[in-house]
Amino acid sequence: MHVVAAGKTDVGQKRDHNEDSILLDPSLDLYMVCDGMGGHAAGEIASQHAVRTVQRVMNESRAILEEFKKRGDVGESREKVTALLENAVNVACSEIFGMATNDSGKAGMGTTLVLMLIANGRGMMAHVGDSRLYMVRQGQIHQLTEDHSYTSEMIKRGKMTREQARQSPYSNVITRAVGIQKNVQVDTLVFDIIPGDTFLLCSDGLHGYAEDPNDLADMLSDVDLDKLPQKLIEMANTRGGKDNISAVVIRAVADPEDRALEEQRASEVNLKLDTLKKIPLFRYLTYQELVKVLNITYLETYEGGTPIIKEAENGEELYIILAGRVVVSRGSQEIVELHPGVHFGEMALVDQSPRSATVTAKDPTRLLVVQRRSFYTLIRKEPVLAVKLLWSFVQVLSRRLRETNEQLSGVRSALESRDIPFMEIEDVDENEDTRPRQPSLATASNPTPQVPQPAPTQANVATVSQSEIVTAPQPVPLGIRPPGGPKE
Repeated sequence: MHVVAAGKTDVGQKRDHNEDSILLDPSLDLYMVCDGMGGHAAGEIASQHAVRTVQRVMNESRAILEEFKKRGDVGESREKVTALLENAVNVACSEIFGMATNDSGKAGMGTTLVLMLIANGRGMMAHVGDSRLYMVRQGQIHQLTEDHSYTSEMIKRGKMTREQARQSPYSNVITRAVGIQKNVQVDTLVFDIIPGDTFLLCSDGLHGYAEDPNDLADMLSDVDLDKLPQKLIEMANTRGGKDNISAVVIRAVADPEDRALEEQRASEVNLKLDTLKKIPLFRYLTYQELVKVLNITYLETYEGGTPIIKEAENGEELYIILAGRVVVSRGSQEIVELHPGVHFGEMALVDQSPRSATVTAKDPTRLLVVQRRSFYTLIRKEPVLAVKLLWSFVQVLSRRLRETNEQLSGVRSALESRDIPFMEIEDVDENEDTRPRQPSLATASNPTPQVPQPAPTQANVATVSQSEIVTAPQPVPLGIRPPGGPKE
């Protein structure tokens, strides 16, 4: 697989100079859009300096990129690349801040930044501000960035609707930019790229005129990639062109010799994302958030008959079935069989209690695995995602509690509807001794009161033997088993 790219920037219809800057560097597979601000050409200086600085830092650190390409998507090498991106952006931030501090004419200058680095079939994003990165896959468009703006924050907090945000006089106010302070928090994201994916990096002068993202999806489906940036710019200019307009379009293309392998990889990528989307625990996550969860997972394969987790053992993994079947059992009792799309072991994400059951692969089985430590790292960095996961987790547990209560209620109703298994009068053995028994040592402290027996009359003595008095059955209240009576 390889990528092709095209880019263009335009001053727009209202501005007299262009403060946007773009970068297309195929040698690094590095692509970038920056939207400067500050006035008096300071914004143009900030955006150009950001582009040059990030490119320089990445060139100086090619060894890290080569290691990633050589070792593949191993956690440690991937983390080094994302750390490199963050560092490159912050070097630019520090230098721009220093320039603005030393020159009063450039005070307050800064720039937004969105970049995409491609390596080993992976895209790596770094983002600050309100420029955006979109991905179109199989006709569906997904925004992979989240605007660092006042209105975006108000929408997230439920203080403003999207329509109100579009009409707000503060719609251009950003909460994060490169160069405004010495350092800046950089959003990063790592995601799979499959043949046919098309990506758009753009400034707000373009996406501000795409109220319906599906308009962009239709345009980005155009086969002629080279003409796409110009078409996007013309669209924005036709609709007003009130700001500078920049667009960089990237498309992944399958190499003929790798087509079968890439098709297999694409199928696996889609399977993992589709499976995550269907799991109740992740139901409220955006596509971008699902990708972040997917980044902390890894694949494991088990042959049929192999235990995955064992009862009473400790564990810290959540498992999601991608293919195959597993059997859940407790002791020697089989409880349930689970199929693809189902997860198990989720309690290990929140506590360290021993496993309550054994899970064994019934067929050759492929699992997506999430470890507790990686999960905690993610939710510490992503508070909004953490709240969504917490809410989903509470709902999952609440549903299971309701189901358990319903099952218990059903058992209780069944027991109440059955005949009480107590002996009826006609079942009493006439030869059974029903006299009150002497208390045992265990109950001597609370002896059973003795019922005084009337003295036998002469008539009784004459007609009833002593043994008959002893063994004669006493009246038994209905529904009460006589002491020592037979059990059912």
